[in-house]
Amino acid sequence: MTVIVTDSGFSPDDWTRGFSTPEDGTNDVVALDLPPDTDPDTVIDRLNGVEMVRIAFPSFADGRGFTIARTLRRKGYTGRLRARGHVLADQYAMARRSGFDEVEIDQSLAERQPEAQWLARADWKKHDYQARLRG
Repeated sequence: MTVIVTDSGFSPDDWTRGFSTPEDGTNDVVALDLPPDTDPDTVIDRLNGVEMVRIAFPSFADGRGFTIARTLRRKGYTGRLRARGHVLADQYAMARRSGFDEVEIDQSLAERQPEAQWLARADWKKHDYQARLRG
């Protein structure tokens, strides 16, 4: 079972339409699952009409997904963007600043890092280093 983390806390996964991968080669993609080694430039032209992009984080130490998300947003992707895998509560603000709308974690991580830890970082716009410097 997975848990979706947003600025308002934990919720169940409401996405029921499945995911395709870049290798599927289908044109009627509603949601795309991207591995962490994806070159965003190779998929940006395929994102017209794609409602959700989910980017894998195989390890909390693997930050390539943040770069992919930021690049997709900079290049104009406005759909739902989800980080999936080993993203920690401490990384939530970075995920949001990179362009992610939500984070998908498994139940065991949600038990080790309860909702309160994620909510403590939900005001991600206020607690960046620039705000602290201005503060």
